[in-house]
Parts: sequence; structure tokens; C-alpha cells
Amino acid sequence: MEERSEVRRRREHIRRIALDTVKLAGLITIAVAVPNAIQGFHKLGLLPSGRQKESLRRTYQRLVQKGYLKYEGSRLRLTRKGERELLEQSLSAAMQTKRKWDGKWRVLAFDIPEKKRSLRNKVRSTLQGFGFQKLQDSVWVFPHDCEDLIALFKADMRIGYSMLYMIVDEIEGQDRIKELFSLK
Repeated sequence: MEERSEVRRRREHIRRIALDTVKLAGLITIAVAVPNAIQGFHKLGLLPSGRQKESLRRTYQRLVQKGYLKYEGSRLRLTRKGERELLEQSLSAAMQTKRKWDGKWRVLAFDIPEKKRSLRNKVRSTLQGFGFQKLQDSVWVFPHDCEDLIALFKADMRIGYSMLYMIVDEIEGQDRIKELFSLK
């Protein structure tokens, strides 16, 4: 039983690496522009070894079959479904990780017009699912850094400047908010 669980965890990890690799394909552009970048990537462990390459190849094939990736010529591209999967994995991992609170609040405020009510409701339910707490209808708070992930979320929802991410030192009545997040 534990063995199957471990295999599943490894497959999930490889799948995430594959999605991240395609998403971060800009590294190749850097490698072409900056001499010796490939050596630096290898030293950092960003380039796979022999056995890892085969594992990644199989993972890419599975992700293509599932619709997360697609081939455009000889290149792999992340599909819309793949972007959503990557976003969900990244955000849920970040939100579930227990970290020491740095004393700062991450506040999201959004202004989505009434004519886009379904989008507004989807944003609210997603934020709640990520572990954010509502301060007001369109103002939400979280105690840990999540700026990069929120940027992905904003891009996925296509809300851009309609949502603001703020890092705040203090909020009026924050003792109540600390209790919501079980902070001391």
C-alpha cells in the first residue's frame, strides 16, 4: 500500500516537473543568449540525466494524451487545460504548506463589474478554496507570501489590474483575523 502511494507521489512529482519545464521554456532562450548557461543549469540540477530523460519523455507523452500539453511542430506547449492544472497544483501546494508567519498580511482587492458576476463569484470561491479569508465582499486576506501564484491566478482568470495584491503590516481588528488562521 505504501509502495503504491510512493509511486503515485513520484509520478505526480515528475508530472509537475514536466509541466514546469514546458512553462519555463524561456531557460532555453537564456542558454542561447548567455555563454556557459548550459553548464550553470547542469550544476543547478535543472538539466535531467540519462534515466531522468526517459522518465520525462514518458511523462510528456502521458501529459499530451491527457490534454495538458500539445506539440506545435517539434516543441511542446502547455494547453489551457495544462495551465489550469499547473496553477491548481501550485496554489494548493503553496496554500497547504504550514509556514511561520512573517507578520505581514497579503491582501487581495478586486473590482469586477456586475456584468461579469459569474467571474466574480468564481474568483471568490477559488480564493476561499485556497484558504483566503474574506474581509469584505471583494477584499480577501492571507498570511503567507503568494505573490507569484496570485500572478498566475490573475493571468488564468484574465482579470489583470482588476485585482490588486498588497502586502500589509497591520489590519484594523487583526486579532480576529489571526484567530481565523490560527496564528499567535
